Amino acid sequence: MAAASTRRARRTKHEINMVPFIDVMLVLLIIFMVTAPLITPSQIDLPSAGQADRPPDIYVEVIIDKTERLQVRMGKDSQPPTEVALGGLVSRVQTLSSGTDNMPVLVSADKNVKYDAVMEVVRRLRAAGVQRVALSTL
Repeated sequence: MAAASTRRARRTKHEINMVPFIDVMLVLLIIFMVTAPLITPSQIDLPSAGQADRPPDIYVEVIIDKTERLQVRMGKDSQPPTEVALGGLVSRVQTLSSGTDNMPVLVSADKNVKYDAVMEVVRRLRAAGVQRVALSTL
């Protein structure tokens, strides 16, 4: 019986066994490495845009300055631009382009103008039937 009493009782270890955790992580790594090339990334079909070397000879220019005021003029050097409200933009552009079918409209906006303001001008022009709208920056 003396031999039995010299035997120590087992103590529990208070540490985390990392081996199963590492095994699970390695299996997950292998699974992700195998499946990653099989997943096709979603593709966005963006519209294509042409880039002209120079603007056309005859065009209507809509200018949006940094305070989001709208000005319209015919061509670049023809006459000083006239200020218009957003509601009267379409009628002014149609007046300037009368007699010419499929007249290009160049929208020139300051770089500090909000994207939404520029797109609102383009949206109104497109809704009015203007087919050729180009963007430029000041």
